[in-house]
Amino acid sequence: MKNETKSLTGKIAVITGAESGIGQAIAIEFSALGADVLIVYHEDEKAAKETLKAVEENGGKGLIHQTDVSDYKQVQKAFKVATDKLGTPYILVNSAGLDSSGKMVDEMDIAIFDQTIRANLYGTFYNCKEFIKLRKATGGQGKIINISSVHEDIPRAGAAEYCASKGAVRNLTRCLALELAEFKINVNNIAPGMVLTPMNQEAIDDPKVLAKAVESIPWKRAAEPWEIAKLAAYLVSEDASYAAGQTFTLDGALSQNLGQGA
Repeated sequence: MKNETKSLTGKIAVITGAESGIGQAIAIEFSALGADVLIVYHEDEKAAKETLKAVEENGGKGLIHQTDVSDYKQVQKAFKVATDKLGTPYILVNSAGLDSSGKMVDEMDIAIFDQTIRANLYGTFYNCKEFIKLRKATGGQGKIINISSVHEDIPRAGAAEYCASKGAVRNLTRCLALELAEFKINVNNIAPGMVLTPMNQEAIDDPKVLAKAVESIPWKRAAEPWEIAKLAAYLVSEDASYAAGQTFTLDGALSQNLGQGA
């Protein structure tokens, strides 16, 4: 990337799910590139403050803000805080979300399905809606990155609510890319495979669990959050100004390994 050292100087980023995992890594990476960051977190204030500390150590300005992304009014408030205290956001990263319940459809509580769809899909929609309104009001341009999953395409038993929500995020990304092309707002999607985040805490804690989990991954390892963050940094750079409506899969070739030996 050109002038990578401080390529995001003067840019404001709103990053949901920034208290841990992929969102946290992206917040830290963007701040290292010069961005100021609204660190949107759900419940873990202590972890959000750790992200803030890392952002500030990188020389960036940051704020933490508690938000339930499935609540539209709370999302609206988050963007008001970002605008009032940091400036008009130029970058949005939708990383907040819920994992699967492990329940089969006939056993799944409807409330669980609804909660996951609202967090993963509605939350992404709400944040995009508010961000787009602000960008259009200031003449356009901007960057949106949605974080989905390889399970937007790959089904998994016991994860219907998760897979459905991530597949919807992919198509939302594509629709937004078409709607926003004339405003030069880039919208793209990152679909990670297995990443060593709190969602995979059991694998982080137990080498045997991790070894079994990576058996089907050709690279024989899971990704680290920083690897997703590096891709995100490229996608919000001017070097990626022609990328729009695309899903960038980062999974160690997991999605290419389906059906081997069948």
